[in-house]
Amino acid sequence: MLPGRYLFLFAIMIAGMNAVPAHAETIQVTIDKLVFTPMEIKAKVGDTIEWVNKDILAHTATVSGDWDVMIAAKSLASLVLKKTGNVDYYCRFHPNMKGRISITPK
Repeated sequence: MLPGRYLFLFAIMIAGMNAVPAHAETIQVTIDKLVFTPMEIKAKVGDTIEWVNKDILAHTATVSGDWDVMIAAKSLASLVLKKTGNVDYYCRFHPNMKGRISITPK
């Protein structure tokens, strides 16, 4: 028989093995004909945004003073979200292309 404190530690270890870890999502944004679709998305810290560029032109997903993701033509690029807030992004090459991400905690 296990002494009391070892039994307690054993119970904690077994409980931890049954815990379900938080699962980050991958959210896909398509770029087609100079448009981000969907234009507005909701995500959580730790989620990955994946931009799929179907255009024959390169684009960016740029947040002034923060991140700048280069997305080659007929390619994809991704970014893991690290902080909360409402983020407006645009393409540096085509400033009329705009998107918005509402990021909440995990």
